[in-house]
Amino acid sequence: MPAVRFATIGRGAIVERFLDALAQSGAAEFVAAYSRDGASACEFARAHGASLWFGDLDALAASPEVDAVYVASPNALHVPQALRLVRSGKHVLVEKALGSNEREARLLLTCARERDVVALEAMRNIHGPGFAAVEGMLADVGEPRLARLCFSKVTSRISRLRARERVNVFDPHLSEGSLMDIGVYCVEPAVALFGAPRTVSAVGVTAAVGGVAPTDRFATIDLAGQVTLGYEGKVVGLSFGKVSNGLLDCEVQGERGTLAFGETCRIDHLSFTPHVDRGMVFTETAGTMAAPRSLDIAENDMVYELEVFVAAVRGDASALARVAWAQEVTLSSLAVMDEARRQMGVRFPADDEA
Repeated sequence: MPAVRFATIGRGAIVERFLDALAQSGAAEFVAAYSRDGASACEFARAHGASLWFGDLDALAASPEVDAVYVASPNALHVPQALRLVRSGKHVLVEKALGSNEREARLLLTCARERDVVALEAMRNIHGPGFAAVEGMLADVGEPRLARLCFSKVTSRISRLRARERVNVFDPHLSEGSLMDIGVYCVEPAVALFGAPRTVSAVGVTAAVGGVAPTDRFATIDLAGQVTLGYEGKVVGLSFGKVSNGLLDCEVQGERGTLAFGETCRIDHLSFTPHVDRGMVFTETAGTMAAPRSLDIAENDMVYELEVFVAAVRGDASALARVAWAQEVTLSSLAVMDEARRQMGVRFPADDEA
C-alpha cells in the first residue's frame, strides 16, 4: 500500500519528535508543513525534506497530495483546525489534549465519523507496551481498591510566569495549564484502566496570569493539582504539576497484591508484590516482592500511536477498534478534566461557547 502522506501543524520540539517517529515508519512520510506564516512553513518544510508548504489552512485541507495532518498547535486551536481538515476529508492525529473540553472533542469526533476519516488523540502513553503490560497484570492485584498515578516535572518557563510574562503553556486563552499539559498523562491511563469515574474531586495550586486586562475572566491558571476519582469499590488519586519534580512510582493496590510502575508518561518498568497474610504484620518481609521487570520501550515512543493511526487510516479492523476505544477514553477524560478545572477555578474561552 502507498505510504500515508502527512502534513504537520506546529514547529515545536514535539513536532521534531513526531517527524523522527515518522522517519522510522515504513508506512508514512512527511510531505508538507503548515504555518500561518507561509515563509516559516516553507523554511520548516525544506529543512525536513518536504516538498510542500502552506500558509493557508483551507489550501492544506484541499490539497490532494496530503492524506493526514498531525496537529500540534496550542490546545485552543486543535479542534478549530482539525474540524476544517476533517470536513475536507483529511485524517487527523491531534496532540493531547485533543480539545479544550469534552464538548469540543465530541464535535470533532462526531464529524470524523460522519466523514469516514480517522481522528485520534496523540496520547502516546496508552498505546505503548508499558501500558499494555500494566493492563495485562491488572488482574493479578485482585479487586483494585486504591490507585495512585502521578507525573510532575518542573518547567523552565515557570520563571517567566512568575515575572508576569504571558507564557503559552500557562495561558487560559490557549486552553493550557498543568492539567491539560501534564495531568492528562495521569487522567487518561486512569480512565483507560478503570473507566469513567462516578465522582471527581479536585484541588489545585493556581496563579494569576500576567499580561491580561484586569477585567479578563480567563486570568487564572493551574500550576499543580490533585484529583480524586471515585468508583464503586475503589478510589484513584492523580497527582500532577509543572513546578515540582515527582520521584515516586505509580501503583495499583488490590486485595491480592500491589502493582507498581513508572511515571505515567512513559511506563518502562513495573513490579508486582503479592499480599501474604501474616496476621498482625505491617511490613513486607524479604522475598515477598517479585523481581522488577524492565520493559523494552522505543526511545521515541511516539512510534506506537503513529502505528495505530496509520493502520487505522489503511482500514485495519483491529486498529480501527483501538481508535474507537481511544476516542471514548479521550471523551471521558476530558469530562473529568472539565470538572476538575471547574473546581479549581480555571476556565477557558471555549468553555463559554455553545
